[in-house]
Amino acid sequence: MTHPAGDPGALSAALELVGPRLRSVRESRGITLTDVAGRTGISKSTLSRLENGQRKPSLELLLPLAQAYQVPLDDLVGAPEVGDPRIRLRPRRVNGRLVVPLTRHPGEVQAWKIVVPARQSVPQPRSHDGYEWLYVLTGRMRLVLGDRDHVLGPGEAADFDTRVPHWFGSTGEGPAELLSIFGRPGERMHVRATSQGED
Repeated sequence: MTHPAGDPGALSAALELVGPRLRSVRESRGITLTDVAGRTGISKSTLSRLENGQRKPSLELLLPLAQAYQVPLDDLVGAPEVGDPRIRLRPRRVNGRLVVPLTRHPGEVQAWKIVVPARQSVPQPRSHDGYEWLYVLTGRMRLVLGDRDHVLGPGEAADFDTRVPHWFGSTGEGPAELLSIFGRPGERMHVRATSQGED
């Protein structure tokens, strides 16, 4: 039996996934192609063709992108072992937070485990297309959503349209550990936090 790494068909299939991976990583960070072009020096048109699969990925293009997105290069190009259902948890630092990706295939919904340090308590709201669901595992999380300010404790959840300016972080009392599930525009999570009196 031929190992996938030595199979030209498998290699071709893996390269076809690079574009969707690049788009997924960029959108999960809420940044535009223009932002990435400014950070990497790669033209916006080249980035767009890469994401759409119209441009073949090369190390010359992928290395600066991996650095800009703060992800290992093999996360952009490596295919998981065939038949192995285990997710390779690779913690990394993103904007001062410890982030563990819980989904390995680029797609409509992405999930992360996030540890927010106590020092990240100053709101910096932003907005982008999509829908997000947050669940607090430990600690207390502050969620600023539009002109409303919430504090959630362990076992509490929130979901919201990310087009509304939002920010989540620590209350300043200590770190917070949470799960985040992000969906693309028009998608809502099947599990939703509801208010009292809501049907």
